[in-house]
Amino acid sequence: MQTLKINEIYYSVQGESTHAGRPCIFIRLTECHLRCTYCDTEYAFYEGEDQGLEAILTQIRAFPCKLVELTGGEPLLQSGSVSLMQRLLDEGYEVLLETSGSLPIREVPARVRKIVDFKTPSSGMMKNNDYTLVGDLQPWDELKFVIGSRADFDWSVEKVTELNLLRWTVLFSPIWKEVEPALLAKWVIDSGLPVRFQVQLHKFLWPGSEKGV
Repeated sequence: MQTLKINEIYYSVQGESTHAGRPCIFIRLTECHLRCTYCDTEYAFYEGEDQGLEAILTQIRAFPCKLVELTGGEPLLQSGSVSLMQRLLDEGYEVLLETSGSLPIREVPARVRKIVDFKTPSSGMMKNNDYTLVGDLQPWDELKFVIGSRADFDWSVEKVTELNLLRWTVLFSPIWKEVEPALLAKWVIDSGLPVRFQVQLHKFLWPGSEKGV
């Protein structure tokens, strides 16, 4: 029986991406190979329990929602995540995948909406970015840059231009309590780039909460 190590499954409101504000079921998988300086889900590095696909799907079906996101940690470290995404699609769910931009996405079902998080300099993990995976993106996928400084912003603008990323939705998000949202919004406006400014909506709705929001 195929199993996945699951950190938590919960029903909340999507806090990021173009789907922000939509009710969403979250499946957080255990384990991550990166150690970003600003990580807010370190509890997902090791904590979790093995669950079979049927057990996971039974929990998902109990919620009155057809939007599901796989997140982590890094979901693609577990090979069973691809099977889970396909099963969810087969059952009529709209599936989002939050992934780090450092692992291949070629095996991810095409209908999954991927949110690829390329790591900026302040993350300390920029060397892990695999820009070749841009060639495997679908038109409905999204790219995210988490901004912790003006240097991060300028670097992100360069990457967006260099890699011709405006073929997709590009998200610029401030690191919580590192960059004032209004300041990043001004940088975006002044740049003239048609990127999408976003905040982590859940951190404004449930400040101080770490899990299950």
